[in-house]
Amino acid sequence: MVSNRHSLRVAVVGVLGAASLALAGTATAATPAAHPASPAAVQKAVPAKASITAKASVSTVRAWQLFRVTGRTTGLQAGSKVTLQQKQHGKWVGLPASTNTSKDGSYSLGVELGLKGKNDLRIVSGTTASPVFNVTVL
Repeated sequence: MVSNRHSLRVAVVGVLGAASLALAGTATAATPAAHPASPAAVQKAVPAKASITAKASVSTVRAWQLFRVTGRTTGLQAGSKVTLQQKQHGKWVGLPASTNTSKDGSYSLGVELGLKGKNDLRIVSGTTASPVFNVTVL
């Protein structure tokens, strides 16, 4: 009789184990598999690349004559600082001419240059720079 009880326990435990595995398999099968985000969704999550435009109000000025540099930024936070740089001896040098962008990303900067000749200029904010533009100082 002892062996029958033992056999019965083993049989019941085996049936319960098989039933729990079957239920676990059903629960796992009912859970949807995780799918990676579509390429379009990933692409939309990437912020737009920052850019800056710049245009001088004149192409030629006298030394120390005031002119304006205006432009617009995209991909930068409103109120970002933009600074004028001048190419001197092959290196970009920051000039003491900077301003913060407005809410719409635009800026306007008053500039005076004293270095006579053709001046290569650009506007920068962090690692973002505008295309180079020229102003000739007479």
